[in-house]
Amino acid sequence: MRAAPGPVIDVRPEGDRAVVRVRGDLDLDATRPLERGLRTALVSSAHGVDLDLSEVGFCDCSALNVLLAARRRALAEGKTLDLRATAPTVDRVLDLTGTRSLFADPDGATEQGADGEALRELRVEVVQLRRAMQTRPVIDLARGILMASFGLSSEEAWRVLVTASQHANTKLHHLARDIVSTAEGGEPREQVRDQLAAAVTRVRTESP
Repeated sequence: MRAAPGPVIDVRPEGDRAVVRVRGDLDLDATRPLERGLRTALVSSAHGVDLDLSEVGFCDCSALNVLLAARRRALAEGKTLDLRATAPTVDRVLDLTGTRSLFADPDGATEQGADGEALRELRVEVVQLRRAMQTRPVIDLARGILMASFGLSSEEAWRVLVTASQHANTKLHHLARDIVSTAEGGEPREQVRDQLAAAVTRVRTESP
């Protein structure tokens, strides 16, 4: 497993909100401290949390899942979880997964009433649900192919997909389609083959 220091997570009050500043890598090992920091910030704030992720060196979907869970908790409490600043590593994950729009602009959020904010959130959720329904089958099939081909667990296969899509700058469901096409007898693109091999090596190195 990679030996690296955990992320530094600073929580400070700012008016009726809390600011969470993260420095370091946001990977599987960082999920628990990140979740604790976000819980603390939500409890201590009246209107929600602003995230400063401008100093994040690495970010994967395990960290994104923590952010999405915190966002759901915030909405349940009538609060928001907003992105104030992001590093390029975070931008890639948000863009590849299509989740950037789920984290509202802080300035826009303060100008909207509760009804307007709820309607905006509902519209975004519907778009994301439709996208997930369209892409999930091929992603699940690609994950199964990776598990069978490389002897990976389900979680490891998912991390390979995410890592390879980030480094190849390819949307995750596009990469999944390439993997399925290759398994059906298609010719793999050199970039896809190389990124998958590198991702498998990395995931196996990081796994206990």
